[in-house]
Amino acid sequence: MPNSMSLSIGIVGLPNVGKSTLFNALTKKGVPAENYPFCTIAPSVGVVAVPDERLQRISAFSKSAKTIPAAEEFVDIAGLVKGAAEGAGLGNEFLSHIRETDAIAEVVRIFRDDKIIHIAGKIAPLGDIGVINLELVLADLQLVSKRLANVEKDAKRGDKEAILEREVLLKVRKILEDGRLASNYQPSELEAAIYRRQNLLTAKPILYVLNFSEAGENDEANLSQIPGPFVKVDPVFGEGLDGLIKRSYEILNLITYFTTGEDETRAWTIRRGETAPEAGAAIHSDFRDRFIKASVINWRVLLESSSYANAQAKGLVRTEGKDYVVQDGDVIEFKI
Repeated sequence: MPNSMSLSIGIVGLPNVGKSTLFNALTKKGVPAENYPFCTIAPSVGVVAVPDERLQRISAFSKSAKTIPAAEEFVDIAGLVKGAAEGAGLGNEFLSHIRETDAIAEVVRIFRDDKIIHIAGKIAPLGDIGVINLELVLADLQLVSKRLANVEKDAKRGDKEAILEREVLLKVRKILEDGRLASNYQPSELEAAIYRRQNLLTAKPILYVLNFSEAGENDEANLSQIPGPFVKVDPVFGEGLDGLIKRSYEILNLITYFTTGEDETRAWTIRRGETAPEAGAAIHSDFRDRFIKASVINWRVLLESSSYANAQAKGLVRTEGKDYVVQDGDVIEFKI
């Protein structure tokens, strides 16, 4: 990805649900490679611009020569089949590819088309979600059981860290044995780091992507029972793609701040809750390590001020220190 944060969304689903069609539609919204010279992209990875009307408006305001959007990686992962956790289909390879991503876009077909055979013989969105999530749960159960066996010895010896990890793993195992996603587990502050370290598939944010057809018939019964956030997309006609990209950005808990000037206006991706020095590291580590202060103004306030100088004269550009938590839509100039 363009800055220090490499966050990716794995596109998963059963065979013949339209994953590759969706991936191809998304990559048409790709960002120009020359903006990201150090980005080596595998054939199954697409770097996609995050649609943001604010960026265009700030760029026009500054009369910038270049405009560079925030971006996300989407990874096209081979079709999952029932029994993947036991190695069926591409099994382990499939699951290891998902493990490397930060979030999951679970593609579920809701359109009917006799020419495109559904693996189960009928369109059943909730059934498909059940099959996919069960495979992810089973894969996590294997991983947790293996880890428990490894940690048991140290826990019995009285190792405090191992005892805490064993407690976490036992709680998670119970959730998984009930057929539920690990994301149902709410770790305490003490447990959070141990829980994250397990890198469980079902702990990742999941966005359900309902592949519908504008031109055909769709099964929209029981959609309210989908177990998480969902978006509807028609990749053939390009409908809903911007919504999917934006929603993916949100479930990763990301926000955008901007830098702007005559040379370029650029959107930078950070995690919600990051302080000014942490946010500055997206541009360069010096902005974190040698941070002195930041000049900050909300993008809308800036645009209403007719010029940056005018905003400064009116006292609308704030000076913030290292404890300032960056807000979505901030326009920032770092001082080092």
